[in-house]
Amino acid sequence: MSATNEIRKQLRIRAPQARVWRAITDSQQFGTWFHVKLEAPFVVGQPTSGQITYPGWEHVRFTLHTEAIEPEARFAYRWHPYAVDMNKDYSSEPTTLVEFLLQPRDGGTLVTVVESGLARLPPERIAEAFRMNERGWAEQLDNIRAYLDA
Repeated sequence: MSATNEIRKQLRIRAPQARVWRAITDSQQFGTWFHVKLEAPFVVGQPTSGQITYPGWEHVRFTLHTEAIEPEARFAYRWHPYAVDMNKDYSSEPTTLVEFLLQPRDGGTLVTVVESGLARLPPERIAEAFRMNERGWAEQLDNIRAYLDA
């Protein structure tokens, strides 16, 4: 595997695992901290879409396909990473797998985000998708921590 195949980020959040789980798997709460207005709940085997609400990215339509919901432990979905050019059809490209893994840790919750399969993307997309999502996942973990601290 190449060094750009997987992104892995971890953060301990001072909130109970059940509370962190709800913030990740309730599509409305997810949308609040992820900055996307989702139109449907997360259901295994189903797509969930919405409009990005992050300033400067409002033109981007966001879609993920829920793969797994393992209560308070693992939420996984597939998506087209850094698919931000609305004039391009990404549907024929492979997707990456995003996993949120939760574990109790020191009176809080250890959240691990893993995005894998980036090396399967078209060669001209790998480096940029990796760079943007590596930065993006660090920011999203800060977002969920701020959301849960509020």
